[in-house]
Amino acid sequence: MSGAEKIDVTVTEIVPVNELVTRFKFERTDGGLLPTFSGGAHTVVEMKDGDITRLNPYSLMSDPMDQNAYTISVRRDDEGRGGSLFMHQKVSVGDQMVISYPVNLFSLDLRAKKHLFLAGGIGITPFLSQIKQCERLGGAWELHYACRNEALGSYVDELMSKHPYEANVYYDDQKQAIALEGLLNGQPIGTHVYVCGPKGMIDWVRATAEKLGWPREAVHYEEFLAPQLGKPFEVKLAVSNKVVQVGEDESLLEAMEREGVDAPYLCRGGACGQCETRVIDYSGNFIHRDHWLEDDERASGEKIMPCVSRFEGKTLVLDR
Repeated sequence: MSGAEKIDVTVTEIVPVNELVTRFKFERTDGGLLPTFSGGAHTVVEMKDGDITRLNPYSLMSDPMDQNAYTISVRRDDEGRGGSLFMHQKVSVGDQMVISYPVNLFSLDLRAKKHLFLAGGIGITPFLSQIKQCERLGGAWELHYACRNEALGSYVDELMSKHPYEANVYYDDQKQAIALEGLLNGQPIGTHVYVCGPKGMIDWVRATAEKLGWPREAVHYEEFLAPQLGKPFEVKLAVSNKVVQVGEDESLLEAMEREGVDAPYLCRGGACGQCETRVIDYSGNFIHRDHWLEDDERASGEKIMPCVSRFEGKTLVLDR
């Protein structure tokens, strides 16, 4: 069975946050209560864009215990494949949509003595729900949030007014930067680090923490990757007995779904491992873009993550 269980919702509020980010509120269409979730969870939003169905994951930023509504924030990407533009340009208050039940791949480790949050850009959104959870449970936390400039600092005013001692904001255009080594070295024993933002920021935090001797299990990160454009290729599905053509502007997972193959997923962003698929035969090169497979698994040519990875070559046969 692919994905998480689905919920019919109605868009009840759309609020521009800044020139790139818009906030959307969803309520159950049947008037019922939504499931509770834990801070850091995401939902997959289904978008009917003409003949194309897009399924994009977005972090839930609302109070995890508020069952009346969910809220997400979507950053417009003019160079993307169209999901964020659809949300910004084609969704209106009153529209009915479908979302998945919450899935959490970025949850708080409740064994931690303190939670250190590091956010970049739109990566602030999962921390908004995690902060609400920490405040409810009385957990110690600290936020360091890097933004391009003041105009694009999503939710900065709210954070600074409610949490002036815990929230710290840095603006790139003012040459402000997180002093990461000093920050990590100054944490009490039992602190866990969480980072969400651009790939460069995530890699920087993980590498710095490793260099300073932080336990791997105390460093958490989240980055949902969008499938990238690439050369069309053909794949044979041995179990389904189908040959599928993957277009340059769709993922392997999307192509399989288009042909009626029920492929599993939870995040659709290369992070959860749910769509991992065994390779039966191939002649060509894989373009691995996931966060899941280890380097030796990628080199073996035995596995692929259809949600974000691609293939270039003559033959690809999958156990699907």
